[in-house]
Amino acid sequence: MRNKTIYRVIDSIDPERLKQFQAGMRKRYSDEHILRELTECARRIGKSPTMREFEADPETTVHPQTVIEHFGSWNAAKRKAGLVPRRFASREELLLLLRRLGEELGRVPSAKDIEARKGTMPSKSLYWHTFGSLNNALKEAGFDVAVGEERLERAIDQGVFLAIRTGRLPKFSDWAAARKTDMNMLTEWQVYRMFDARRGAWSTFQFLIRERLAERGVGIGKDNELIELEDEAKVTSDS
Repeated sequence: MRNKTIYRVIDSIDPERLKQFQAGMRKRYSDEHILRELTECARRIGKSPTMREFEADPETTVHPQTVIEHFGSWNAAKRKAGLVPRRFASREELLLLLRRLGEELGRVPSAKDIEARKGTMPSKSLYWHTFGSLNNALKEAGFDVAVGEERLERAIDQGVFLAIRTGRLPKFSDWAAARKTDMNMLTEWQVYRMFDARRGAWSTFQFLIRERLAERGVGIGKDNELIELEDEAKVTSDS
């Protein structure tokens, strides 16, 4: 009985007057103000907020329902604010965000780059869940990402370059230091995991670098320093 009464009351409202009233209520907050509240809330809590999290934030002044009335839906508002919907980001949206991040960085994004942008980027686990791996997502987004043997070849080439630059076979710490100044290099852990992170993984990688250097006429002397192969033969004969 109560529902019928409510419906009669609603039906008796002049739709034009209601529309004007609702428009006036929306004018209390500009779209820019609401979007700013969303982004600032995301910054405070360290992630893209749900409606409940936004409402629970003591520093927000806008009710989630007001956000919806302005933008049509909660997720539409978050997209407009540059935030990522936590659950329903489409495959296309995920790829678009990766491309934008790559344009911002000027290189292929890494998992660390994604982690550093909580709230404005989906989690790396969402990429893995959707595409099978972050590498798969990057390739689908159009980035030049090496896989399998191609990835190993790239790592060896980078190892040879680093060895020539430093004058010795790169240690794990050498690689970590070099990666900080050249984000196009694979990380030391990516290289390590190529060998299933088993015991002797890094020395196996060093062996492959040594073999590639030998093809260029460069040998390895004491303390893993680089020497010309002719010099190496001389050292051997002298000893």
